[in-house]
Amino acid sequence: MSATQRNLTTAFFAILMVGAVSPMVVGDAKFGQWLEVVLGGLMSGVLYSLVAIGLVLIFKASGVFNFAQGAMVLFAALTLVRLMEKLPFIAALVLTLAIMVALAWFIERLVLRPLVNQEGIVLFMATLGVANFLDGFGQAVWGSDIYTLDIGMPKEPKILFEGTFEGGLLVNMEDAMAALIAGLLVAALWVFFQKTATGRALRAVADDHQAAQSIGIPLNRIWVIVWSVAGLVALVAGVIWGSKLGVQFSLSQIALKALPVVILGGFTSIPGAVIGGLIIGLGEKISEVYLGPMLGGGIENWFAYVLALIFLLFRPEGLFGEVRIDRV
Repeated sequence: MSATQRNLTTAFFAILMVGAVSPMVVGDAKFGQWLEVVLGGLMSGVLYSLVAIGLVLIFKASGVFNFAQGAMVLFAALTLVRLMEKLPFIAALVLTLAIMVALAWFIERLVLRPLVNQEGIVLFMATLGVANFLDGFGQAVWGSDIYTLDIGMPKEPKILFEGTFEGGLLVNMEDAMAALIAGLLVAALWVFFQKTATGRALRAVADDHQAAQSIGIPLNRIWVIVWSVAGLVALVAGVIWGSKLGVQFSLSQIALKALPVVILGGFTSIPGAVIGGLIIGLGEKISEVYLGPMLGGGIENWFAYVLALIFLLFRPEGLFGEVRIDRV
């Protein structure tokens, strides 16, 4: 069995173990109610993964942990919701995408390119500065109020499978639609990275910068593409989270929730970002519902970080991350 197969098997059993906790804790819980919790957790996990993918993309290509990804999500949502006041949704969406790509180009060209070959902490501090700049600049340009972003996603939950489960399954249709959109984007990114010449060049850069340069792959162009894709991911995440929570300053904090996701999945693995998001979304939802009454509630606020701490202690490279071996 290959390392990838072993990692997938490990991740699969981790999800199964997390999903099996609730029936063990509450033996008389109805299966339908348990399934509602599981579905809700998985849908939340997909949304966490969406933000985490933006972090992974940039880290794979340039070795930079982009702390500004959360600010990019906020900036994208603010731009879209304010443009929608003047333009139809499709026109506002296309213009916002163009703005995010231009923003990604400016960040790479003006901030990161001059810092090539600097220490990792220098690049991290640069993205931290970009995050604070985007938070302030976005609110200065577009305003700092709480805006309602309505893109036509269904808000009312529906009861499904009434004939199969007692009382049926109560499904949040907005979460289901958001999870579907996020899943389609993840699938599109997989096709892009695996099946296109540009995607293969991106993977070559991620594996070895110097080797990629030696065969004629231009690093600067690749980094611009990666940051542009990260801008696209930030836009989709901003649309989804802005529709759910309203467009407000707290959207920029989403990157903090994505950090445990990439710790679990590995900083260099897109499949790891997806699996890590599913594990955290499922685990925190089940823990809140079934363990919250015994532990006092609020588990959703700290579950992901405790799980990430455990991984840092015992498997710091994550489920799918590359193991570094220093030879002397």
